[in-house]
Amino acid sequence: MTHHITHILFDERTLANTVERLGAQISRDYHGQELLVICILKGASVFMADLIRKIDVPIQIDFMAVSSYGHSTQSSGVVKINKDLDTDIENRHILIVEDIIDSGLTLKYLSENLQSRHPKSLKICTLLDKPERRQTHLSIDYTGFEIPDVFIVGYGIDYAEHYRHLPYIGAISPN
Repeated sequence: MTHHITHILFDERTLANTVERLGAQISRDYHGQELLVICILKGASVFMADLIRKIDVPIQIDFMAVSSYGHSTQSSGVVKINKDLDTDIENRHILIVEDIIDSGLTLKYLSENLQSRHPKSLKICTLLDKPERRQTHLSIDYTGFEIPDVFIVGYGIDYAEHYRHLPYIGAISPN
């Protein structure tokens, strides 16, 4: 790999505290209801696994795989659904769990696609948000951290399928 970690943005303890906070907030908001948690693969898998253990309401999980990055550090803006849901979401409370939102184009497309399937409600939870890169309006219901416009890896987030295993989130150099 030619990219190197330049600094750590969030260590393991900070991540764990934030996941616990988000889980408690989601549990309060969905008290007495069942929730279908949709993990956006692959990046959100580590975050979702930790998050669902902190949610104290009945849940089911499903997975979607979408791509807009390929092997680049820039989103192409073209969204491709590589794996669709196995579950019918009509009349269900849906929580999309994403690792990072930057331009918002992928999640806007995905939200509109899922809304067309008539869920009872649809909310978005992201670990990381890059609001200065936003290219479209997007309502995010649960946010772990706002981050600057740096390319990050770790805690499930990759660069060209590397670095997902890191227990922290770090920034990588551009060259």
